[in-house]
Amino acid sequence: MRMVTGVSVLVLGAGGIGHALVTDLGTGIDRIDPFRDMKNRPPAGTGTNLLLVGTDGRDRITAEEKKKYRLGGAPCHCTDTVMLVHLSADKKRASVVSLPRDSYAEVPEYRDRVSGATRAAHPSKLNAAYAEGGPNLTVRTVEHMTGVKVDHYLEVDFTSFMKTVDALGGVKICTTRPMKDAYTGLDLAAGAHELNGGQALQYVRSRHIDGAADLGRMERQQKFLASLVARATSSGVLLNPVKFRDVASTMLNSVRADEGFGTEQMLELGQAMRGFSPASSEFASVPLGNVSYRVKGIGATVTWDAAKSKKLFRALREDEPLAPARPERPKAVQVDVAPAQIRVQVYNGTPKDGLGRTVDDALRATGFDTTRAPLNREPHENREQRRDDEDEPDGLKRTLVTYDPRWDRSARSLAAALPGAELRAVRGQGSTMRVTAGADFDTVQRVRAEEKNNGEYGAVTGDEVACP
Repeated sequence: MRMVTGVSVLVLGAGGIGHALVTDLGTGIDRIDPFRDMKNRPPAGTGTNLLLVGTDGRDRITAEEKKKYRLGGAPCHCTDTVMLVHLSADKKRASVVSLPRDSYAEVPEYRDRVSGATRAAHPSKLNAAYAEGGPNLTVRTVEHMTGVKVDHYLEVDFTSFMKTVDALGGVKICTTRPMKDAYTGLDLAAGAHELNGGQALQYVRSRHIDGAADLGRMERQQKFLASLVARATSSGVLLNPVKFRDVASTMLNSVRADEGFGTEQMLELGQAMRGFSPASSEFASVPLGNVSYRVKGIGATVTWDAAKSKKLFRALREDEPLAPARPERPKAVQVDVAPAQIRVQVYNGTPKDGLGRTVDDALRATGFDTTRAPLNREPHENREQRRDDEDEPDGLKRTLVTYDPRWDRSARSLAAALPGAELRAVRGQGSTMRVTAGADFDTVQRVRAEEKNNGEYGAVTGDEVACP
């Protein structure tokens, strides 16, 4: 009884200390009233909805940082990022929906903050609502477009973003291909990287990496958030009141939030996230209709798919998950080329009967386009490619993947599914990969492409996009 009582006192004491440590967190927040004079708002749904807005404010960034991270341009005083974050009522799931900043929007009627004149409702881009009417008009526009009532508003600028990442000790990002953007200075080789605050800002801002522009950038922002959740939930920050206070105060001292987002909400969010894992978060983008809808006086915009987006936001209001339920499966290694796009011919390089069939079946189950007709050894025309040890009586010792150098990306993706396999280039082999199973073959590693294709909303969970 004394032991149980002692433990109880310690737990309650630690809880009290934790609460005392964070009770004054809200004092450093720059407060705004984004809900002032708002009428005819959507009805409240189940769970909590937070509008997360990233602006291009850079006033507090040093000259050295501006030069190093290519932040010297003039800010447009508009929203660089708009995300609707839904925390489920049971606090076990967070759904993040990216709203493209160039979305075609019908901005509601509003009163100009400077002149006091009333401006009628008019078409515009979503990110322009902030420039016209600040947080208040941004919230009204988002609620008008989505039918989702916003409970809290959180605005992050470049400075708070960098400081938060640094307070967590950086964030791990993985990429299957090199990423380079001359505009932001981003330059990442393929592989895993630990990014500090400035580097992470380059990563989430880059939009000149490929032809996907803003849409590709939204996917990278989602991948970053998944990695941020992974770092926060695995680093002990949420279980240590002192660490939690340090990270939270760093972030909150340089953000703007509504009056209702205070200490209790931070404690509630921190408590909920203690049970989080990357799989507890899910990410989606609004289903799009026309990605190049030109409007006179506005320029190119993107429109939403009316039916699909309506269904997506209804799911948020009704507290339903966006990503489809997945059976428990081994964790997949992310590769550059989707397995379904890789044609494979399997050979049995050993005297073991049925090994070719085993490898063919395993590769096909992982998604590769195998011939379903495994053969023994390599065909006669490739015998000169063998090494001396491949002609030993026991057969090939190490699994071999031969490929045409023109399809090197596909070869690397295939090799990821065959841990320990040797890669050998054979000019003129063509697009079909050749796998000769050796005595070392054990299993096929599940792999998946970077491109997401899950469910009707394209939603993915955090463990699918964060580093393995």
